[in-house]
Order: sequence, then C-alpha cells, then structure tokens
Amino acid sequence: MFKNAPYRFTDFESIVFKYGEGNELVNQFDSETGRYQYLNVRDSLMTDTIKLRKDDMQYLHGKATQLGFWNLPDDMTTSPAADDTSGGQPVARFYLQYNYKEKSKEITLDADFNGNSKMRDAAKSVIDEVMRVISDAHDRQ
Repeated sequence: MFKNAPYRFTDFESIVFKYGEGNELVNQFDSETGRYQYLNVRDSLMTDTIKLRKDDMQYLHGKATQLGFWNLPDDMTTSPAADDTSGGQPVARFYLQYNYKEKSKEITLDADFNGNSKMRDAAKSVIDEVMRVISDAHDRQ
C-alpha cells in the first residue's frame, strides 16, 4: 500500500515551514538549506543552521502519511471579514510545504480556523510534529 502511495519517502526532498502572525511569517525553516530564522524571547530575529537527519525526515514523512496530510485542503485560513473574533489582532498562521521530486503538497492554517475540525486537528498535529522535530534538531546543535 505504501509503495504505491502518491508521495513516497524515496522521492522526499525537503520541508519548508513558516509561521507567525497574520501575513508576517517571520519564523522560517527550510530543510534543504538548513536555514532557520526565528524570533527569540527578546523579539530579535535570529538565524541559525539546522540539519535534519534522515530519520527525522522519515519520521515527518510517516507522520504526514499517518495523519492524512495529503488529503488536507491547501487553504485553511479564516478570512478577516468573515468572523473577526480576534478584536483586530493578527492570528497565528502556519505554512507547511512537503517537497518531493515531481510534486509538492502545501497547506496554510490559521490558528482560529473554524472549518472541519478533523482536518484542522490533523493539520495542527502535523505542524506540531514538524515544530517538535525542528526544536529537537536545534537542541542537538
């Protein structure tokens, strides 16, 4: 079953992950270059280099497969005019892209997305795992 999956680990090349508030996704990671840019506790923009190991990438690919990442809609954002419960404050936004040799899959998720809860939870779970693996790799350095 996994051999014929539309996204195979053997074709897996990289992950691009960005997050921030609103459209300002200042926290960024690209596994191909290893470039990790983030705001520290003092709101200073820091840049570091992090290399994910093959087992990290295999874990993230497997987690995405397990949680149905490929079936998620690309856009899980909340339009600002639809239901402004944030009081005009920017909402946390996450962008995640899995790149393969011949195709890629990307999603954009707002923390306050009020669409299908199962899809939102699956997307949030994949994002949480990516954040955890990046954090672990950063701690290893």
